[in-house]
Amino acid sequence: MAFIHPSVTGPPDMVQLDAAFRSHELMTLFHIVPALLFVGVTPFVLLTEDGQHDLAERLMYPVGLIVGLTAYAMSAWAVGGWVERAAVFVFNSLFLYQLAKAFALHRKNDVLRKHVALLRSVAILLGIATTRPVMGIFFATSRLTHLTPKDFFGYAFWIGFSVNTVAVEIWLCARYGHASSDWL
Repeated sequence: MAFIHPSVTGPPDMVQLDAAFRSHELMTLFHIVPALLFVGVTPFVLLTEDGQHDLAERLMYPVGLIVGLTAYAMSAWAVGGWVERAAVFVFNSLFLYQLAKAFALHRKNDVLRKHVALLRSVAILLGIATTRPVMGIFFATSRLTHLTPKDFFGYAFWIGFSVNTVAVEIWLCARYGHASSDWL
């Protein structure tokens, strides 16, 4: 992790990225720690009987809200500029909308639709993990393309979040049929 073992040597792009994230260390930690907690409770909420892990589910909603709000805040320092900010705005808004929808459906005891909304929110959130291998490809080909992180970060965000969003929709349609078409 760049906070514990910052790069001082190595590829200049990586040193610059580590420095950029270290310069906003507190905000980054306020984003990453709740995100880890959100991902950590997700299996208990989605893979068990409804109501079996009420505490984990009650924790998921406010922690998800913190993740979403800090994602908006962190986009002020987007490495990929406005392209990255746009991706964060679109997919973070979808994440928060589906999370709020799941919360409302939980209060109405609409178990299936709540489960679908939670699956969507989790898949969108995990889109950030999908951006990593995409960025890896951009980094690996940067000698050929001459693209820097400033050039490709935004596109990597769009690709990673889009892949997850489309993949979960395909899976939901196959698994739940028409019940999954309820985006609003």
